[in-house]
Amino acid sequence: MQARRTWLFATRGVVAAAGLMFLLALQPEPAGITSDRFDSHARALILSDQARRYLTLQYRSYPTEFMGCMIGEIHGNAVIVRRIAPADVEPGHSTATRVVPEQTCEDAGWAGTVGMIHSHPDGQRCWYFFPGTRVASSDAHSFARQAYPVDAIMCGNRVVWLSRDMVQQQVGLSDPDLRPATPPRQQRGNRVQAGAAAPEGQD
Repeated sequence: MQARRTWLFATRGVVAAAGLMFLLALQPEPAGITSDRFDSHARALILSDQARRYLTLQYRSYPTEFMGCMIGEIHGNAVIVRRIAPADVEPGHSTATRVVPEQTCEDAGWAGTVGMIHSHPDGQRCWYFFPGTRVASSDAHSFARQAYPVDAIMCGNRVVWLSRDMVQQQVGLSDPDLRPATPPRQQRGNRVQAGAAAPEGQD
């Protein structure tokens, strides 16, 4: 009798645990990009017209590096960038060869970020691995420290980008004669306060 009671108790425990796991599986995923989406390997980067216009304007306007938050969504293996929002960058932290944000895109108020993009104003060194090798550049190392599915470099009339499979690809822009600005120009800076960013859909 005692053995039967023990068996019934154990059986009920297994059934209860299975039921709990089933209910948890039915719970909706949190809003935004989830970790399994970060692990996906993007095969295409699609830039909206608005994103392309913003990149072209920024590249022509400043001789220093700019940095932006690519806002959009993922559909299958494609990352669709609807717009580019300015990253939170102090004016003194953007030079011709380096740019450092003060905080993440989310902390700056930009929800829906799928990746970061920055420029190489001279149109040089637009790669994540040193040519002919698999030695990672500083840009590749920076991407490895992020959680986003893609990273990109604006390089004149093209955007070079990297996915989590660490395969470098590129997207051409519409203006074949796009050139960077020549000094002297105003110093770059995109300082924004946390929570003070423009609402989604505004420039």
